[in-house]
Amino acid sequence: MNVQTFSVIIHKEDDMYIAECPEVGTVDQGETIESAIEGLKEATRLYLEHFPIPTASPRLLTSMEVSYV
Repeated sequence: MNVQTFSVIIHKEDDMYIAECPEVGTVDQGETIESAIEGLKEATRLYLEHFPIPTASPRLLTSMEVSYV
């Protein structure tokens, strides 16, 4: 069994929390942050069973500034 650590981005829409894994592209939702993350873990696990991530493809996370009116 492989174990990897992935990022989770969480935001709230109406009364639901949306959890997204940017490295894989999976998304799930829940009434609590914890339930959204648990659903995301399951969705990501199922996705990776069928579409494994190549080990030689590192991902980088950065930020940017955007000016707008």
